[in-house]
Amino acid sequence: MTALAACAEALPGVPPQVVERGEPLHGRYAGRIDAIDWSRLAGTHSRSRLWRSLHHKRWQYVGIGSSEVYVGVAIVDLGWSVTAFAYVFDRLRKRVIADWAQDGLPGLSGGVSDQPVQGAKARFRGPGAALSLLHEAGDIMRLKVRTPVMALQVELPLGQCAPFLLAVGPIEGGVAHATQKSSALPVRGWVEVEDERWDLTQAVACLDSSNGLLARDTEWRWACAHSAEVGFNLQQGYFGGQENVLWLNGELIPLGAAHFEFDAQQPLAPWRIRTDDGLLDLVFQPEGARSDDRDVLIAASYYIQPVGTFQGTVRRTQGGVPVRVENLLGVTEDHRSRW
Repeated sequence: MTALAACAEALPGVPPQVVERGEPLHGRYAGRIDAIDWSRLAGTHSRSRLWRSLHHKRWQYVGIGSSEVYVGVAIVDLGWSVTAFAYVFDRLRKRVIADWAQDGLPGLSGGVSDQPVQGAKARFRGPGAALSLLHEAGDIMRLKVRTPVMALQVELPLGQCAPFLLAVGPIEGGVAHATQKSSALPVRGWVEVEDERWDLTQAVACLDSSNGLLARDTEWRWACAHSAEVGFNLQQGYFGGQENVLWLNGELIPLGAAHFEFDAQQPLAPWRIRTDDGLLDLVFQPEGARSDDRDVLIAASYYIQPVGTFQGTVRRTQGGVPVRVENLLGVTEDHRSRW
């Protein structure tokens, strides 16, 4: 069976853990895993306690989009530091109207648990700010953000959503990485900037819960967009094609390697994004972007996340009937980190 033919097959269910007999269980799976625990790695995959403390990275990202705004929130546990950001992009004014970021000390300022969804806990607290993402009774993710420039309170019910993706794979210069990705999630709640409040009950959200033993230098291109009918997650970079999937009417479909064609010097020009199996071919038109460029000697980060819409086609199988994608809200990202 060819790799391209395999893309039409259903994904297996999640294993009970990401490590078995000392080896990472590389692959793509459908469903939610209880925890991402690397402590059982052995042999060529084992590392010293010091190495693991410096290279173990965990993060929780939530994207929420509506016809009026796009909201991005992340809590990132670097092991030796904790950082968080939150922003609001006004789609009518086509600009970021609230942008906040802060660094803190591990443990003292917060952290991210090894539970990606079920039992998930991610918290950050710093001067004038408090963020939390918690899995609560009733199978709900509750996100709260309070910063000097914005406030947000939302519930994300998980009970009726399409299957999550679990991807596990090797990392060049690191050991292994795992990520849980959701498709479209319903939203209940609001976001507020200054004296203006937006009701988010017509919005759609997505979760990105990642945990890995990564290389010192890591870079990627990423694209993500979701509606109730169609959604996708694509990455080109440190994780290869492990997390490339399409959600089509609730069905989770693996995709081939992703190719990002864009001008890094003009990231607000159109992007073309396609997969080598022919199942996805889209053009992304940015409306604006959030960016951050920092260098603090021991760590550095270049990051830009354009917000915009995708147009093009997706297919369930090779030779299948193309499904037209029109004005699908989402984001792309160009990111390089030394961490």
